[in-house]
Amino acid sequence: MPVSHQTNPQVLALIPARGGSKSIPQKNIKPLGGIPLLAYSILAGQEAQSVERVIVSTDDPQIAEVARRWGAEVPFLRPAELARDDSTDISAFEHALTWLDEKEGYRPDLVVQLRPTSPLRPPDCVDAAVELLHADPQADSVRGVVTSGQNPYKMWRFNADGSMRPLLVSEFEEPYNMPRQLLPPTYWQTGHIDVIRRRVILEQLSMTGERIIPLVIDPLYMIDIDSERDWYQAEWMLERLTLPYIRPEPFSPFPADLKMLVMDFDGVLTDNRVWVTQDGVEAVACYRGDGMGLSRLRRQGIGLFVISKEKNPVVGARCAKLRVDYQQGVDDKVPVLDKVLADHGFLWDQIVYIGNDVNDLACIQRAGCGVAVADAHPAVLAEADLVLEQRGGHGAVRELCDLIMTQLTVENDQ
Repeated sequence: MPVSHQTNPQVLALIPARGGSKSIPQKNIKPLGGIPLLAYSILAGQEAQSVERVIVSTDDPQIAEVARRWGAEVPFLRPAELARDDSTDISAFEHALTWLDEKEGYRPDLVVQLRPTSPLRPPDCVDAAVELLHADPQADSVRGVVTSGQNPYKMWRFNADGSMRPLLVSEFEEPYNMPRQLLPPTYWQTGHIDVIRRRVILEQLSMTGERIIPLVIDPLYMIDIDSERDWYQAEWMLERLTLPYIRPEPFSPFPADLKMLVMDFDGVLTDNRVWVTQDGVEAVACYRGDGMGLSRLRRQGIGLFVISKEKNPVVGARCAKLRVDYQQGVDDKVPVLDKVLADHGFLWDQIVYIGNDVNDLACIQRAGCGVAVADAHPAVLAEADLVLEQRGGHGAVRELCDLIMTQLTVENDQ
């Protein structure tokens, strides 16, 4: 629902998305239903009629790049000391608002917090919350809540002597023995939506203030992703949720007229390790599933090529097994690929290049789609159009082949 008052407030949607998640590595950009988790919150801000800017606050350049790709602003990187495991929301929001004021003179009236960890939101969630706060001048904030699954009147705390006492001191005598129907309904705060007045954040140093208005959300939308178990639950909910929710449409980074997949060797088709015998013979570890993925692309008419700095014959042996053309012992890959593409009549815009280290950067930047394996060098991760979930030599090439095949299947069905 759009804000209906004559004088509409300036509304900023701010999405906190720090790096360094330990429970789920790179959680904020991990694909949920094929879409980076962060994108669900970005779209929620973009689709709200009341929101004028959507900004992501992150300390992580890779998260920043994904955020920009999905249309959010990332005008600054959050200082590392404000992005630790024990960092608070208020520190990140105070930093963002101070930066925007000092650098841009931008002072929004209301600030919407959209946590990436609660991605399933009703379509009117943001506008409804903004309307509630704007309609009540005495309110400091709005917070999304759902009916609680367990009533805290029936919850306990342990004493030091091993006995228990009720969690709540209440107006009821022995509420833990009462029928739940006779107890007051209680609500659990969710991460879907908070709307806070700017002055509350900066003057009271609070994310809520004192007068908090609820936005009651259907419990079917409730998910808070903090663990692998939560992630599996979110995937399960995506397949079964029948209520409308804000979901980004997946987009493909691959060229529409894809002609060739070009691959680095070490760290892409291998795990970047080498075994050396006492006689100096080198051996590498590869992933068998890559062969099947590459053969499927070959049957679709996609050219395959390996270009490697490595001079060891193992490159040729593996490429012969995969039936892939190659050149090795290449220090400067761009001029070599210039000639290869010219010989085939292809353009850089028509290829996908996958690499893992800094000598791949020039090719990743020129290719129609530059791809990095999950354990690539940070500089490569920052420049890539697509970062895979799998590491080099552990199924990264197969993952990429499957993604390309999915696009080709969609195109053939249209």
